[in-house]
Amino acid sequence: MSVKSQFLKKLQASQPDPISFTSKTQADIAEFRQRITQLQEQMDAWLTGTGLNVETFTVSVTDLLVEGGAFEIAGIVLRYHDQCVKFTPVFLYGQGVTGCVETAFHDVRRVTSLGRLFMRSGSVSDWTLTPPGVLSRDGKIFDESAFFGLIIALLS
Repeated sequence: MSVKSQFLKKLQASQPDPISFTSKTQADIAEFRQRITQLQEQMDAWLTGTGLNVETFTVSVTDLLVEGGAFEIAGIVLRYHDQCVKFTPVFLYGQGVTGCVETAFHDVRRVTSLGRLFMRSGSVSDWTLTPPGVLSRDGKIFDESAFFGLIIALLS
């Protein structure tokens, strides 16, 4: 065996096993759940002193790229009188994004889309907000200002 062959054999043996699709998917689901929890905690911090609190509810997300086709995850709701803004996870994998949450205003008469939050979009790993009807995954960073811009609908 040549020295180069020995080197290549050792190199290959030292490489970690590739992540299987199932474990990658499970890791992405776990990250999605964790990031939703962190988002809820961040919203709670932003709402300090307002008298408003976020609540969670369970959502079953159907995704054909996930083993079993579906998984459970928390959604977030902010209520004010008979109105609410819901943050509902809708899919894990989409065109260039991982983790999508639909935001919508609900009252007794209607449901109005407020846009979508993406957990990871391209090279951006912060939550990004895309307005309703915009197909581009290039949104703005979801920060405190964007959050209050969304929930102001509760006071209309």
